[in-house]
Amino acid sequence: MHSFKLFLEISGGFIILFSLIPLIKNDYWAFRVFEYPRLQKLFLNLVIIIIYTSLFAITGNLEIFVLSALITNAVYLVYQISPFTFLAKKALLKAVSQDTSNQLSIISSNVFQDNKNTAGCMKMLQRHDPDIILLLETDQFWFEGTKKLKEKYAHQVLVPLENTYGMLLYSKHKLIEPKVRYLVDEEIPSIKTKVELSSGQIIDLYCVHPTPPVPGENLYSTERDKELLLVAKEVKESNKPCIVVGDLNDVAWSYTTKLFTKISGLLDPRIGRGFYNTFHAKYPFLRFPLDHVFCSTDFKLIRLQRLENFSSDHFPILIGLQFEHLADLQQEEPVAEQEDIKLAEEKIQKEVP
Repeated sequence: MHSFKLFLEISGGFIILFSLIPLIKNDYWAFRVFEYPRLQKLFLNLVIIIIYTSLFAITGNLEIFVLSALITNAVYLVYQISPFTFLAKKALLKAVSQDTSNQLSIISSNVFQDNKNTAGCMKMLQRHDPDIILLLETDQFWFEGTKKLKEKYAHQVLVPLENTYGMLLYSKHKLIEPKVRYLVDEEIPSIKTKVELSSGQIIDLYCVHPTPPVPGENLYSTERDKELLLVAKEVKESNKPCIVVGDLNDVAWSYTTKLFTKISGLLDPRIGRGFYNTFHAKYPFLRFPLDHVFCSTDFKLIRLQRLENFSSDHFPILIGLQFEHLADLQQEEPVAEQEDIKLAEEKIQKEVP
């Protein structure tokens, strides 16, 4: 039993260490990757506390120290993820009345390029029938396999690529001045376009899919952070009704995502509602909220759903939003402090390794 006790103490020590590592603001992947599994760390932390207190007497100084450290870490992790539970105040309010001419539904789905189940994807899209579809990781195979969408979605921005960063944007609504942009990397596209709602209201739409800070993709988060903050800064300066959608390759509670919302002034519909974990679809314990939709305070929520999987490693996410002229007066926009603005500018100016 002594060896098992030691195992629990060492395991608890590692969980505490992995919880503290993200506090080091270093762009290297080994620091950033530990931001992802906060819910998993909390679960393991609580399991160790339960087993440790059930099997061993907490009498000596070591046992008291270990238990105190684990409890403190659990409280810290709860604090970190609590905004994404029903206990927190909702950032984006639910629409009370219906104004269909000002409504917009969007499905964002990372299809997983090696996945060949285009038929399953098409069935999912047909079932939910959104106004706008964003498909990510789309190569020529996916371009061909989803061409039938053109019959129903008259407006498109199609960028099939073989590097897992292709984008296919389909819209029932008119797209005005659509642009494919390469903000940080000449191989990583993003889309900016205006969308005309049925009412005639014009909104800005940004579609993004930056690289993740993981070995084999990008050893540093610099490129991802830079792209997201460039978009955030542009959104803030435009001061127009805006939606940002895509696979951000970052979790909802990371300091970069928080910085993004502060700089842009956009709302996260997850806050006060839930995690809506979209990745990894095949491993329930290793799921994180990587696919996002952010919107300005000009909108209210109609619905938010994680949809059924079609053999991808990501779940699709569906959001329904309603533009309201008075919504801006009823919702609180995230505010960037001077320190946040300085940090964002430093990240934007930083050279990509």
